[in-house]
Amino acid sequence: MADRKRRLDVDGASSSYKKMKEQILQTTPKTSSSFSSIPAKIVSGYKENLPPLNPMNQKPWSERFRTILKKRLNLPVWEYRDEFIKTCSENQCVVLVGETGSGKTTQIPQWCLDLVMLGKRKHVCCTQPRRVAAMSVAQRVADEMDCVIGQEVGYSIRFEDCSSSRTAMKYMTDGMLLREAMTDPLLDRYGVILLDEAHERTLATDILMGLIKEVVKQRPDLKVIIMSATLDAGKFQNYFGDAPLLTIPGRTHPVEIFYTPEPERDYLEAAIRTVVQIHLCEEVEGDLLMFLTGQEEIDEACKRIKREVDNLGPEVGDMKIIPLYSTLPPQLQQRIFEAAPPKKANGALGRKIVVSTNIAETSLTIDGVVFVIDPGFSKQKVYNPRIRVESLLVSAISKASAQQRAGRAGRTRPGKCFRLYTEKAYKSEMQSNTYPEILRSNLGTVVLQLKKLGIDDLVHFDFMDPPAPETLMRALELLNYLDALNDDGDLTELGSMMAEFPLDPQLAKMVIASTDHNCSNEALSIVAMLSVQQVFQRPNEAKKAADEAKMKFAHIDGDHLTLLNVYHAFKQNHEETQWCYDNFLNNRSLKSADNVRQQLARIMDRFNLKRTSTEFNSREYYVNIRKSLVTGFFMQIAHLERTGHYLTVKDNQVVQLHPSTCLDHKPEWVLYNEFVLTTKNYIRTCSDVKPEWLVKLAPQYYDMRNFPNCEAKKVLERLINKAYRRQQEQ
Repeated sequence: MADRKRRLDVDGASSSYKKMKEQILQTTPKTSSSFSSIPAKIVSGYKENLPPLNPMNQKPWSERFRTILKKRLNLPVWEYRDEFIKTCSENQCVVLVGETGSGKTTQIPQWCLDLVMLGKRKHVCCTQPRRVAAMSVAQRVADEMDCVIGQEVGYSIRFEDCSSSRTAMKYMTDGMLLREAMTDPLLDRYGVILLDEAHERTLATDILMGLIKEVVKQRPDLKVIIMSATLDAGKFQNYFGDAPLLTIPGRTHPVEIFYTPEPERDYLEAAIRTVVQIHLCEEVEGDLLMFLTGQEEIDEACKRIKREVDNLGPEVGDMKIIPLYSTLPPQLQQRIFEAAPPKKANGALGRKIVVSTNIAETSLTIDGVVFVIDPGFSKQKVYNPRIRVESLLVSAISKASAQQRAGRAGRTRPGKCFRLYTEKAYKSEMQSNTYPEILRSNLGTVVLQLKKLGIDDLVHFDFMDPPAPETLMRALELLNYLDALNDDGDLTELGSMMAEFPLDPQLAKMVIASTDHNCSNEALSIVAMLSVQQVFQRPNEAKKAADEAKMKFAHIDGDHLTLLNVYHAFKQNHEETQWCYDNFLNNRSLKSADNVRQQLARIMDRFNLKRTSTEFNSREYYVNIRKSLVTGFFMQIAHLERTGHYLTVKDNQVVQLHPSTCLDHKPEWVLYNEFVLTTKNYIRTCSDVKPEWLVKLAPQYYDMRNFPNCEAKKVLERLINKAYRRQQEQ
């Protein structure tokens, strides 16, 4: 198989590279990629000086641009520019492996813009698995091209599009390109598509690869670049018809690896302890990078590290503590590039520590990091199709991820990586690579999108790793019950409309159906609140006060209406930050929810779906809202058994109400938004519903002929028989 792969010999630098670099550094030309039809040699900045004005925006070049250019030319990727241009010119698909920090994500899309600009006015698109990376990299490239973000260079993530009619290069999450394909199946607006971080094998990336593989057959003018940070590129080459492989090494220094002698009982505590020890004991300058699993854990760690360092006294060096996760706004994400605090007069070193999710493994490069703390965990989706439960579980990372994390310590000088697990665990317990997301996810959204794209034969769709048939069948079953697909598996008018909403199918169905219940304004607010990070904050030092504050918003019928109360109060208090702080609410999450709501409202307007509300003083106001919840989540119902525990309907899983619920009683029937797997099975974000609504609003699902024997079935049968008798009497 290896003999069949074409591998380009780029171990040596381009022959003319040194001469060109010297010329550029002497004349300080302004390298940029232009969307106008000017000669490529001018845009590339190699052969001669650029014109006095930036061809992207017709403005004079800034001094900042000249400074950035000199740094760009020192990136490892620049030594291979000639080979890249030649390879792309001769091939439609190229697989490129570039180590993190080589410059592939920022430089190669700019070269691709040079490739497409001489032909038709095509755009360049570069996908990223994560929102943070899409926003951060777009900002960096805009700076490098001496442009304003949102103009010539833009980005697109779920619920946020920062681009304009002038945008020639766009960074976006892989899911957003998938959405664009719904209205532009051949992706005609793009001349080059780059799938970055392909090794992460996200759900959307795998679907995109299958789509693009078909698109290139119909569009010989389209260039596709598959970029990865890991060396396991053979699978991508084979998938794209034995595509050539271009390998670009990074400039890495040796990294010393340390393991714990015994497994750590509390990895968060161990990580914080390690940070303090490094800050106190290491005499080498350098910043720290610590990997944790999610926002809540990261925020908690940042507080505890600050407290620990503050308690060490004024003689200890200052520490700048910076969190990094996907929902941070762009301006806060940029803090990771700030300098560390200066050295104190007594010689104590100042350090910066970035506490990040696994986004810092490959998506972003943070210079100055010398010490990496790796507890060995990340959050991963896990789906059980038999009981239809998808959860985010904290799981052990793969060896490939561990290697990427360690490599972050050797970017600028020799570094150290502290692995908070044993060497035995690394060698014999961790799997080699991360399991593709498509093999461990609920495919409801994916199937709906594929159907919208006109792909009906899902069994023969060219997945790189085909999902289990049972998982596909569960997705088809879900969409059929939601009336998104008919009994033949074809997309319905409702399903076509649902696919246009950037939401899970259940939420999309709820929004659309809410118009029938005269509560679409309220449904929009609830769905928006469910689409953002947790709004309630519960700091360790003020749990009681936070719980009391939360109860001020609590609604007797459950958590969904409580979220509605919070949103209404937020708007009534003019979105004030101080009001949020006083009420233990996350201001960022609430502002995001408001933004999400506006975007969903625009989609409703596009389909002429009326935005209405039941009169607030009407007895039906809250009833109608709860009915609209049922239209989307009738498959996520639990019944209170006589034994005192809840049993999920049909799947018969024993569950408990999550401790965070606002329900102060145990309703006989509850609708839940999320099934949480921990030491116990919990259902989270719950609302009290009536069984007669289930039978009336979802008769196909609540067909007693297909119902397992349980207490819930007996109750529902009595209801159905009673309704039948009443109908006969009339």
